[in-house]
Amino acid sequence: MAAEKLRDLSQPIDVNLLDATVAAFYGTGSKDERTAADHILRELQNNPDMWLQVVHILSNAQNLNTKFFALQVLEGVIKYRWNALPVEQRDGMRNYISEVIVKLSSDEISFRRERLYVNKLNIILIQILKHEWPARWRSFIPDLVAAAKTSETICENCMAILKLLSEEVFDFSRGEMTQQKIKELKQSLNSEFQLIHELCLYVLSAASQRTELIRSTLATLHAFLTWIPLGYIFESPLLETLLNFFHVPAYRNLTLQCLTEVAVLNFGDFYNMQYVKMYNIFMGQLQSILPPNTNIPDAYALGSGEEQAFIQNLAMFFTSFFKSHIRVLESSQENLPPLLLGLEYLINISYVDDTEVFKVCLDYWNSLVLELFEAHHNLDNPAATANMMGLQMPFPGIVDGIGSQLLQRRQLYGGPMSKLRLLMICRMAKPEEVLIVEDENGNIVRETMKDNDVLVQYKIMRETLIYLSHLDHEDTEKQMLKKLSKQLSGEDWTWNNLNTLCWAIGSISGSMMEEQENRFLVMVIRDLLNLCEITKGKDNKAVIASNIMYVVGQYPRFLRAHWKFLKTVVNKLFEFMHETHPGVQDMACDTFLKIVQKCKRKFVIVQVGESEPFVSELLTTLPTTIADLEPHQIHTFYESVGQMIQAESDPQKRDEYLQRLMELPNQKWAEIIGQARQNVGLLKEQDVIRAVLNILQTNTSVASSLGTYFLSQISLIFLDMLNVYSELISTTVAEGGPYASRTSFVKLLRSVKRETLKLIETFLDKAEDQPQIGKQFVPPMMDPVLGDYARNLPDARESEVLSLFATIINKYKGAMIEDVPRIFEAVFQCTLEMITKNFEDYPEHRLKFFSLLRAIAAYCFPALIRLSSEQLKLVMDSIIWAFRHTERNIAETGLNLLLEMLKNFQASDFCNQFYRTYFLTIEQEIFAVLTDTFHKPGFKLHVLVLQHLFCLVESGSLTEPLWDATTVPYPYPSNAMFVREYTIKLLGSSFPNMTATEVTQFVNGLYESRADLSAFKNHIRDFLVQSKEFSAQDNKDLYAEEAAAQRERERQRMLTIPGLIAPNEIQDEMLDS
Repeated sequence: MAAEKLRDLSQPIDVNLLDATVAAFYGTGSKDERTAADHILRELQNNPDMWLQVVHILSNAQNLNTKFFALQVLEGVIKYRWNALPVEQRDGMRNYISEVIVKLSSDEISFRRERLYVNKLNIILIQILKHEWPARWRSFIPDLVAAAKTSETICENCMAILKLLSEEVFDFSRGEMTQQKIKELKQSLNSEFQLIHELCLYVLSAASQRTELIRSTLATLHAFLTWIPLGYIFESPLLETLLNFFHVPAYRNLTLQCLTEVAVLNFGDFYNMQYVKMYNIFMGQLQSILPPNTNIPDAYALGSGEEQAFIQNLAMFFTSFFKSHIRVLESSQENLPPLLLGLEYLINISYVDDTEVFKVCLDYWNSLVLELFEAHHNLDNPAATANMMGLQMPFPGIVDGIGSQLLQRRQLYGGPMSKLRLLMICRMAKPEEVLIVEDENGNIVRETMKDNDVLVQYKIMRETLIYLSHLDHEDTEKQMLKKLSKQLSGEDWTWNNLNTLCWAIGSISGSMMEEQENRFLVMVIRDLLNLCEITKGKDNKAVIASNIMYVVGQYPRFLRAHWKFLKTVVNKLFEFMHETHPGVQDMACDTFLKIVQKCKRKFVIVQVGESEPFVSELLTTLPTTIADLEPHQIHTFYESVGQMIQAESDPQKRDEYLQRLMELPNQKWAEIIGQARQNVGLLKEQDVIRAVLNILQTNTSVASSLGTYFLSQISLIFLDMLNVYSELISTTVAEGGPYASRTSFVKLLRSVKRETLKLIETFLDKAEDQPQIGKQFVPPMMDPVLGDYARNLPDARESEVLSLFATIINKYKGAMIEDVPRIFEAVFQCTLEMITKNFEDYPEHRLKFFSLLRAIAAYCFPALIRLSSEQLKLVMDSIIWAFRHTERNIAETGLNLLLEMLKNFQASDFCNQFYRTYFLTIEQEIFAVLTDTFHKPGFKLHVLVLQHLFCLVESGSLTEPLWDATTVPYPYPSNAMFVREYTIKLLGSSFPNMTATEVTQFVNGLYESRADLSAFKNHIRDFLVQSKEFSAQDNKDLYAEEAAAQRERERQRMLTIPGLIAPNEIQDEMLDS
């Protein structure tokens, strides 16, 4: 009954009843009452007339949540329907909201009591303002400022409204409003700013003693300072007023945030003197608040929340000020002491044990050191240096002048840079390769999760330390060796100190000249090996071992040049492979692989003083070396030895080494296969299956290293392997009923099948320039692998079959055209049935299925043309199914595949036929995902598909009409006209909130900008905002492409600086002959 009464909106709503319903929803009622209340409230919210009751509800409701519910209804109307409302309704609502705000904020008691409600009303006012101001509400700012002067509480709330307005326009507008609207609002705010400025100064210059009002004003100023015209800051008493508030504890943090915003501004040299003055006054005040000799890290650890925030803000202030204005300070002698003092403060703050504070400091240190380094790096190229310093280059003599200027600058910063080196060494973050960490209980354990934040921090610190090392190699080396000697003497020995030191040593690999690096490393490795000998205790030894392994893994150039050291290091790694402390063996195997990849030639030649190559010696002792390793570590070890064998150029020796390497697994394999021939039931025993799996994984590891040279080994086991493959599971699953596929035994059997496929795929993928290999290996697989896939139950089909055939087609390209129908028949229909029931089941099959389709479309397109129209429809439906996925990589594969199909069909004889069948469907489906926020990451590809379609209809490639003449009575003059009409109709019905003119403009714009991708893309971005489908969300995916281009430019820059890209990341065939 109550529900009926509430639903009847023809008369004023019963507010008491609504209050009770909202109260029931928020938990006073039983579960059923809550559900019923939720149902009624949703209905009301979706009723288009409900908003007309908002004023009545706000005036009479007792329950705050009821008021919030009414405001939520109102917010929906303002966002999506405001401009469609009659003028008097808009004005009425605007005036009502303004009046309620003024009334509630005019006296202290109601303002404090209703604070949450007032805040929400402020937000609603801003939403209205975005539509009304400036055109339909010109007097808004003057009205607001006038009201503010009538009472201190109104003034405080006006400040809050202004702050919201500033944030709405300047911070959150991207993707919320069209470019044009943002521009208009910014201009309005700028032109009206004088009134706001006067109001802020009026409050701050002693007009008020109210703490809340002053804090509110400072917070509003903080929001404004990023964009207001500069004269309001520097040509008014604002800065002095702010500096006066700095020493008052209640305002200290807000003032510091305001000063930081001023420090960030950088518009040429016009206000340099004001900046210098501001900095000097600030430093004077700071020394009385925080004396220079304070131990800042301790003070921070013991400080209150406010005091900790003060240190954080101080870091922000210094880094912002120095980034923009350090040149001004260093240009005159009397400003150098305060400048150096500021850097001293910042170094001390950098030792604070807080990740966020450290990130702020590190970011600045990185940019300062980069600037000093680039000037130093470019000294060989005076023109570049002059350009950097903004100087002209008329005469050769000037070069010396610049040189001495740069030297002076480097000397000026010599002291701070030396302290900074120590800071970087003491706080170095953990690199990815280190697997041994200290847990919260102080135990040394194997790392279980990679911490991405730490990796990012390591990357920046490493870069900074490399620049610092280039600026002064001697000092870097001296500081590192000094800290290392303190580790040896025990004076400074802790796990953390040794770790950070070794991570720092490893991180500067490649930045020194070779002779210096050699001298330095000989000392470092010798000391670390000594430390390992003299230190007792398993945990201590594990920490030292991990550091030795990390350091040697970072310096392949050194190891290549010093065989004795290389051999010692590798033997030490073999020693660590018997060390059962968690993480040590893993790290030993990883480091071994890393070193072998960069020094492989060294192991296959006979070194001076040796009787045989190292690889041969290693193969002899192999069983004892790997005796204590786990299976996954053995696979890494085998991969490493495979790398060595691959470096041997004599085919005979290479095959002999491979045979010796595979002796153990091959022996076991022959034994199992021999017994299985006698008794096939043997393959049902868990231990046997585990052994088979292990042997296959070992083969895969070696195949990944050897590529083509693995042929002799895979030929040995290939046919037996296929027999085992097809024998394994089908029967077990079929006999075991519906749940058999989930038992642990079946999972184990399936692992063997997967590993078989992975081994074949790895080998075929790595075998270069050997077309005959494809002919040798693909035919025998057709029935055991493809036939097995088709015959199996869905749960027992391996997705790796799909990726294996995708690899084969990508590798052998057109040669596979004859086999495509066979592949299609075996996998297509049955896989589609598995993946089109919903978007969740069989995720692996989905991605691999579309990757296989993509390979066929790219290299065997003629095979697709030969499909029947039913089969082609299946293909197209599956592509549409793919890009509807919210799973990003499946959707992207589908879209890329679609683009390839569209281009290939355009160039084929079936162009008209294909597009007549699919053009409109594709256009409609792409618009559906483009305007759906779940598919934002596909934006770039959606745009490319639409661009292709709009260019196609204008290109003349289509010689027949796209419309169906039997259903369309009116013949269009061209396909372009037809598609234009169709698109306007499609979007008009999808977005009833947009006017016909807006939709038509958008479609016309698509045609006009079709040839220029970036204009086309911006046009669509604006449409998404306008259609209100994308707002109040993170829209960075719409700008992802621009971000990727920036990353590539950065990598190219890094390649030019020695050491910046780690030796292990440079894909060279390390010159180790």
